[in-house]
Amino acid sequence: MEKYYSFSETDQQAFALSAKIGIIGTVSKDRLPHLTIITTLFTKDDHQLVMGQFTEGLSKTNIMAEPKMSFLMLTPDKKLWRGKALLTHSVHEGEEYEMMNNIPLFRYNSYFGVHTVHYMNLIEFYGSEKLPMASVIISALITKIMKPFFRTSGKERILKPWAEKLFSSLDTVKFLSYIGVDGYSVIIPVIQCQPAGSTRLIFSQMAYKNELKRVPDNADVAILGFNMQMENCLVRGKFRRMNGTGCIDINWVYNSMPPKPEQIYPPVELKAVDVF
Repeated sequence: MEKYYSFSETDQQAFALSAKIGIIGTVSKDRLPHLTIITTLFTKDDHQLVMGQFTEGLSKTNIMAEPKMSFLMLTPDKKLWRGKALLTHSVHEGEEYEMMNNIPLFRYNSYFGVHTVHYMNLIEFYGSEKLPMASVIISALITKIMKPFFRTSGKERILKPWAEKLFSSLDTVKFLSYIGVDGYSVIIPVIQCQPAGSTRLIFSQMAYKNELKRVPDNADVAILGFNMQMENCLVRGKFRRMNGTGCIDINWVYNSMPPKPEQIYPPVELKAVDVF
């Protein structure tokens, strides 16, 4: 992909849309990839991004410790923008703070609003691109055919039935992330991804095959699945190729939805509250 180092006026207009989905890729303290949906992702000017925070999830903890992040923005007409950015500072007031809290989603919300705005400098940008829907559809059909051959048995359930159904739906959009050699996460669309049982995700590598070829074998990857009702789930696991098919054996599941993002698998031990 061709690299750019500033946003054009057309790019900035696309980021200003309210009907869009933003995703950021961050790096955990254990050097593992993490993805989250950010609806409040905008350009400030031709070389700077702003992001509004209204919930407390792992992505914000991650960027405080490691300011390197990647981003993806998807519009309803199936266009997407990808790039890399570096967190510079955060504020609790100002022009962008007021702008985000005047968005209808927050202006008329009685429960929460944007409380912090994060500013990021643009590092790399790849311009706009169209989702290759023909190859995505063919890849999804191939993946569906291959599912019975990749099912596991005799293992504990990892994905809950609801999460397995979410990843199975063709209406669910999915993205994969891994940590690149420069320390930034890489985000790749894998809409064709589907569960082969509750412990494994698989996908044909026909769509985005050149990018998927660069994912290292046995790499830690994260896959985020979400639908237009803003239901979503994040999983992590080890990536490997089996007969030309991408395969992720799940070892971690995270709920990133409000009101309380939390780890689902492995189960977290409940602890008694002893501080009031």
